[in-house]
Amino acid sequence: MKKFLAQTYLWILLILLYAPLIFIAIFSFTEARVLGNWTGFSTQLYENLFTGNVNGSASLISAVRNTFIIAIVAALISTVLGTLAAIGIHNLRGRKKSTMLFLNNIPMLNPDIITGVSLFLLFVFLRISQGYATVVLAHVTFCTPYVVLSVLPRITQLSPNTYEAALDLGATPMQALWKVIVPQLRPGMVSGFFLAFTMSLDDFAVTFFTRGTIGLDTLSTFIYTDARKGGLTPELRPLMTLIFLIILILLVIINVRQAKQQNSIKNK
Repeated sequence: MKKFLAQTYLWILLILLYAPLIFIAIFSFTEARVLGNWTGFSTQLYENLFTGNVNGSASLISAVRNTFIIAIVAALISTVLGTLAAIGIHNLRGRKKSTMLFLNNIPMLNPDIITGVSLFLLFVFLRISQGYATVVLAHVTFCTPYVVLSVLPRITQLSPNTYEAALDLGATPMQALWKVIVPQLRPGMVSGFFLAFTMSLDDFAVTFFTRGTIGLDTLSTFIYTDARKGGLTPELRPLMTLIFLIILILLVIINVRQAKQQNSIKNK
């Protein structure tokens, strides 16, 4: 009975999580403007999306482009900073290490709206013009701690003598870091990159407060503005479906590669 209840609870949880995504994917194959109103099977919304034949298509395409540019740049910067921070935290000892881990967790636990307002006030105080740069900096701020937590477990698995051995064999500190340590941390860095990319892609509150008044829109702020006008653009449904499928495929590929690498290590 306990096993049955546990499995039932798990399936209910999975249904609640994935039902909205499946619902949007199904209604992306109908032309109805109102979500939930089925007017017959059609791929017209996908055709409109790919041909740019969308009401306000310029704004939507610009928002999608901005979203991916900001997410990729922020994820790359966060991956570099997060990896270096993880190496530094790992080499600390005692209270200093505990303090740095505690400080690293604060941005993740802090509500997005507080982070967004705080960064907005900081940029205003420093008289920094808000736009692409401030949004990227804001995204790097809350994405970097996730990269740190993704890379730290990989560092703890390394032999503590690996770095010293590379130095003894004639490598410079930079060569030892780049050619010995980083390749072994790559799986954690890749996971951290995709986690940071997803967090940036999904963000609304921080972007809303740090984008300024120059008309910069990401997908989340575009949807917010579109919803306030009285309804969502129907072409958002196929767009959301495609983004979900792309991220799902990437995650499957990463997990399969990691599983193969672990199996090969075990076989050796």
